[in-house]
Amino acid sequence: MSDFTEFKAKAKAVWSDFASMENFTGVAAPRLVKFANVSAQQKVLDVAGGTGVVALTAARTGAKVTGSDLTPELVKRAKENNETVNSEIEFYEADVEDLPFDDESFDVVLSQFGHMFAPRPDIAVQEMLRVLRPGGTIAFSTWPPELFMGSFFKINGKYGPPPPEGVQSPVLWGNVDIISERLGSHVSEITFDRDKLVMPGLSVQHVRSVFETTAGPLKKMVQAFASDPEKLTNLRNEIDDAIFNYFEDNFLRMDYLMTRAKKV
Repeated sequence: MSDFTEFKAKAKAVWSDFASMENFTGVAAPRLVKFANVSAQQKVLDVAGGTGVVALTAARTGAKVTGSDLTPELVKRAKENNETVNSEIEFYEADVEDLPFDDESFDVVLSQFGHMFAPRPDIAVQEMLRVLRPGGTIAFSTWPPELFMGSFFKINGKYGPPPPEGVQSPVLWGNVDIISERLGSHVSEITFDRDKLVMPGLSVQHVRSVFETTAGPLKKMVQAFASDPEKLTNLRNEIDDAIFNYFEDNFLRMDYLMTRAKKV
């Protein structure tokens, strides 16, 4: 098993119970769909779409939507959500670095906080653009490195196991200069915008406890550090400090970046 194959296998396990966050991340989905100018009859692919929050939102425009995710448990949940609303979305278990779709088969390719976790950004970009028709739109939401979620991921990286050589931090996808470089000459009309999600909580510690039970990497670390109280305390203190900077009126503010471009 290669380092990247093992990395992806672990990612499936880490994110397998992320469905508990779907109502929270679902709030951002309409913003991305509108930003991408999704419209009726367009063929849309939602990449690394988790439980289908973006796919289901896009389908309400009348678009013909396909959803995909690496984690089988999340794809199963997406199909259940699809049945609940009686939509006609097809969901596939698929790796963003090896999408099982024909060249130039979609008018729009979307990803909300998903493709950014692919270990090799160049391959992820290549695949997302491969399945997009010329003149089609690629649009995604990511977490900037300098704001709360960027700090959160850095803390996770500090305390978690080191990734295989060559794996780049997901928060680099929140840097506009790096995004522009990665998309390069393959796109035109690149546009950026920002928005925010807010998470309710009774205190900094209360918000952190929510992350400990729902955010895959942190949940695994808390379990692993159960026998090392000092390390667990240090981890929690750093997360509390990061939350404190963005916590006000019983809400944690989480700012995110949106990118939209046309394939040349």
